[in-house]
Amino acid sequence: MSRAERLLALIQCLRRHRQPVSGQSLATELGISLRTLYRDIASLQSQGASIDGEPGVGYVLRPGFMLPPLMFSEEELEALMLGSRWVAERADARLGAAARNAIARIGAVLPADLRDTLDSESLLIVGPMPVAAGDTELATIRQQIRNEHKLQIDYRDESERASARIIWPFALAFFERVRVVVAWCELRQAFRHFRTDRIVTLTPLAQRYPRRRAVLMKAWREEEAIRNPPC
Repeated sequence: MSRAERLLALIQCLRRHRQPVSGQSLATELGISLRTLYRDIASLQSQGASIDGEPGVGYVLRPGFMLPPLMFSEEELEALMLGSRWVAERADARLGAAARNAIARIGAVLPADLRDTLDSESLLIVGPMPVAAGDTELATIRQQIRNEHKLQIDYRDESERASARIIWPFALAFFERVRVVVAWCELRQAFRHFRTDRIVTLTPLAQRYPRRRAVLMKAWREEEAIRNPPC
């Protein structure tokens, strides 16, 4: 690991910890000696990083410190590429185009050696399967989720039973072949999952739903026994 990569990794470690973390814990996580850790912290502090603490007490990074632009490690770039390729091939057309545009912007300003990593074909998304219908509605659904606004839908379930619903959409799940809206359903007064290819009509409403998206997500995770992903 180069010194630049090591300093970047140290910043990332500090960002994951909201409470002071001991120098020994940081050194162990990074695979370096305590002496090297102390030198790296001093170097970051001299460059403007607001790292509070001292040997024997622990360290914490105060909010507000910004990394230099595009300081990515090779593995971080590989993760970006793999994720963006999945989105480009598996998401709806607008989101796929956004993923390709984002990678193009990053590649335009990366140093030449890192650009080679970005252009690498060593990580592949294999065998895209045909996606069920319903992609044309995804842009509208995502907008309603961002705005925390209600949706009115006419829905047909797997048994072909039709129903009219007003829902509070707060998440959108992308499976291999189908897309699912996670929402609170006013008709059922419960969380429900709606496949986009079974939505017959969709009308965005200007009315904001009464609970915040984060609150709904937390309650849904607890009900479904889904743990938050690790930092």
